[in-house]
Amino acid sequence: MPATATTTTTTAASLPAVAPAGRVSAVLAWCVAAAHPFVLFFGVQAGPFRSTELRLFLTTVGIGLLLPLARRRPEAALGLLLVGLFAAATTWPAPELLYLPVLAADACVGWLTARRPLRIAVPAALTTLAVQLGAAPYTTSGRNVFITTALALALALLTAGLLGRSVRERRAHATELRARSEAEAVTAERLRIARELHDVVAHSIGVIAIQAGVGRRVIDTQPAEARNALATIETTSRETLAGLRRTLGALRASTKDTPSSPAPSPAPLEPAPGLADLDRLVASTADAGVRVEVRRLGDLDRPLPPEVDLAAYRIVQESLTNVVRHASTPACRVTVDRSEDTLLVEITDDGPSKNTPDTGAGATTEHGHGHGYGIVGMRERAALLGGRFSAGPRPGGGFHVTAALPLPLPQEGPRTP
Repeated sequence: MPATATTTTTTAASLPAVAPAGRVSAVLAWCVAAAHPFVLFFGVQAGPFRSTELRLFLTTVGIGLLLPLARRRPEAALGLLLVGLFAAATTWPAPELLYLPVLAADACVGWLTARRPLRIAVPAALTTLAVQLGAAPYTTSGRNVFITTALALALALLTAGLLGRSVRERRAHATELRARSEAEAVTAERLRIARELHDVVAHSIGVIAIQAGVGRRVIDTQPAEARNALATIETTSRETLAGLRRTLGALRASTKDTPSSPAPSPAPLEPAPGLADLDRLVASTADAGVRVEVRRLGDLDRPLPPEVDLAAYRIVQESLTNVVRHASTPACRVTVDRSEDTLLVEITDDGPSKNTPDTGAGATTEHGHGHGYGIVGMRERAALLGGRFSAGPRPGGGFHVTAALPLPLPQEGPRTP
């Protein structure tokens, strides 16, 4: 409670120092802008021998006086600008002296169209056109000249309004694109989290379930075998817990600690799994009752890109999980073949031939309508890397999964003549 009270007191004490500064600048902006009609009125008549250069300079200064207020209250700035324009026109000045105020009024209307709703922008545009047409007879002579001037004023104002509307639509479109991009990023991140959690948990839970069943059946007749099953369950559970902590720690890595929230415990710093951990995955699958034959082809000693390494490992892991859970076969084969530009991963089992699509290494249909999300996750991993993926039953029985992940080509060194 004391800390909260101190923070509140400090914040409240700092507010009065900021608010008066804003009020002072607002008052100054209004005072400076209020001088615009007078400067413009007298400016169009100033100077010895009615010097055109001096009057143009004073007209420009008068327009500049409105800039501080136009940033805060463009509607009020437009009103003062129209008052000054009409007042200056009543002195019968040279037409060129009012070009700048007219353009400034049109620009203000365009700004209002871009920033304000139409219920404000349209009345402002109509009022501006009415004032400009009312001032036109003082700077024109003859009906034809007045009509030409009125058309020019209307077209200029319409152009300013259309430009403002275009800016408004472009801003709205950019906002929509940003919102859509953010939504797509959130969806992609949710899918990535779902894939990671599924891949971390599914394999281990399958192994644990099988070992628990084995232990339950032999605990009375073969205590040693039951102890081995329990040891496997303990080891697999600890590895799964470490993987979950690593995944959750990565998700929280970008979260900044606040004074009111306790600092989270540091996440394990183990690297993400890859094909180097394939032997450990094969061993855990063997503990679950499925023997895995691994064939390694190509130059696998060279390091793989981290994202490719992780995707290949997860595809093998999910496929072996589905073999353990669905294939009803004691063995399967894993082939990892690296070429210059592709990493090929194949998982094949010889399970019984069935018409149902949820058996074997895939465990779901080609479109992901099975009982899980294995095929969906593996296909997404391959697609995100620009690779190819296929899964389906084999003609002679069993199931096969194939993923071809592209690799970056090695960069050639400088050629010597």
